[in-house]
Amino acid sequence: MFKESKVAIKDRGHGGQLVQLSDIALKLDNIKFRYREGHPFAVNGVSVEIKHGDYVAIIGHNGSGKSTLSKIIIGVLQPTVGSIEVYGNKVTRNNINMIRKFLGIVFQNPDNQFIGSTVRDDIAFGLENRRIAPSKMPDIILDSAKKVRMEEFLDHEPLMLSGGQKQRVAIASALALSPNILIFDEATSMLDPKGKTEVKEIMVQLKNTREKTIFSITHDMDEILNADKVMVMNKGQLVKFGSPKEILSEKEFLRSIHLDIPFVAQIEEALQNEGIKISGSANLEELVKNICQK
Repeated sequence: MFKESKVAIKDRGHGGQLVQLSDIALKLDNIKFRYREGHPFAVNGVSVEIKHGDYVAIIGHNGSGKSTLSKIIIGVLQPTVGSIEVYGNKVTRNNINMIRKFLGIVFQNPDNQFIGSTVRDDIAFGLENRRIAPSKMPDIILDSAKKVRMEEFLDHEPLMLSGGQKQRVAIASALALSPNILIFDEATSMLDPKGKTEVKEIMVQLKNTREKTIFSITHDMDEILNADKVMVMNKGQLVKFGSPKEILSEKEFLRSIHLDIPFVAQIEEALQNEGIKISGSANLEELVKNICQK
């Protein structure tokens, strides 16, 4: 488990070392990015600091810049302007490959992530690339599968699983590499309600351990209720940053940039219009409890 600011985060291979200089997991300073010279910035002047262990939801309509920002965080894209720090280490061209080892990503479509013929093989693939000792791999594979409740499916074909199960395998593959920062890029958008619930539960469980910093790029406004912080993107800019309660207190602003509000918040708003003042419910269960207390 992560221990305050005294821990050095060691490079897993190649003999390097990424030393933790800060409890700030990620610092973005005036990040700008455009895909082509002369085109508008897809990300325009984003600055933010995220503490280790936080669960951060990044929301915004299509074209708001949130997916581009996620690619910048993971190191797939390099900013046109600005700087990035990971645990106090400034990201440069010289160390980007090493820093990428401390970040993991789960994509929208789990089918695009499968390599192996079985779940076990798929989880093992990343470990093999990291040159993990074969003797250590079985325990790592089993442990990561248990974290997503897929240990009984290790010998199954990934493509024969349900959508939710596939995404859980993709999460296990990411967890096996032990990233310090884990990004979910629209990871629930292609799933049915059962699959969405399964993945959201895993994300909350990861949050509760506080062992990893989690970013969730999402269209699902209900998901922001699970987050510690919410980043609201619009036209490439970070227009709001705060707790879910702070963000949801500005419902009309959210609607003005074409974002809806979570179902629970919609019910609270309807009740308030009827003179029943209830706010800040984190989920449906808490909303029912708050209503019963009235």
